[in-house]
Amino acid sequence: MADFTHFDGKGNAQMVDVTDKAVSQRQAIATGMVTMQADTLRMIAEGSHKKGDVLAIARIAGIQAAKKTADLIPLCHPLMLSSVKVDFELNHANNTVEIRAMCKLAGQTGVEMEALSAVSVAALTIYDMCKAVDKGMRISDIQLEEKQGGRSGHWQREQTDD
Repeated sequence: MADFTHFDGKGNAQMVDVTDKAVSQRQAIATGMVTMQADTLRMIAEGSHKKGDVLAIARIAGIQAAKKTADLIPLCHPLMLSSVKVDFELNHANNTVEIRAMCKLAGQTGVEMEALSAVSVAALTIYDMCKAVDKGMRISDIQLEEKQGGRSGHWQREQTDD
């Protein structure tokens, strides 16, 4: 296992110096889900929520979160993202909204935190917009699925049979 990079030799927090790292194409994909009552999911699917299009607002919130990650998470580098996509899949069998975010750039550091932030804030936005009708919603399984680029190359989560 690699050493933690956000600490100096004395254990003090530090922003990683990426000055000498090569610029490369980088991409990260993260996923997560919001589980809810069947009626809440139906309301989202039909677009009948009184607050408006829940998924459109959650998509914008996710994109904004990716762009603001360095403001939210200490020691993250501010990045010039070239693409952020946030998509949703409604799973009526499990009463879930499945969230997938993909972030890309050409840069000196990865975009994993941006993709994870996009999924997290999209999920929180769904919760916020629907909490009046379903306070028992559950946000879960936020995780990195894949990253490409940089010195460590390509990484992909192993698929498990759950």
